[in-house]
Amino acid sequence: MPRSPALRFRLLLDSDHALGPGKADLLETIAATGSITAAGRGMRMSYKRAWQLADELNRSFASPLIVTNKGGKRGGGAVLTPTGEQVLAVYRAIEAKAQKAFAAEMRILARLLAEKE
Repeated sequence: MPRSPALRFRLLLDSDHALGPGKADLLETIAATGSITAAGRGMRMSYKRAWQLADELNRSFASPLIVTNKGGKRGGGAVLTPTGEQVLAVYRAIEAKAQKAFAAEMRILARLLAEKE
């Protein structure tokens, strides 16, 4: 099977904060599952790591990207705020534009990669 190069972006927001594919995927999975715990499980990361990343995301921006509800009879949950939805959409738009902008160069690299047996 031929190998193909891929672009993966890590945006440095400032000297202490970054947004990359893992955090973007976590936001997307929280939106889909309604839970930080379930999102982490679905991404095969520990409960602790998922919550750490969610906290980092919330501390990186002026307003939170994720809000949580405490557990109870129905259990807790998490949703993206409008800011969270906007940050995710902007990150995905950057990815898409970069894929399109560098498509020719990526095809050249794909042709130059050695086949692995």
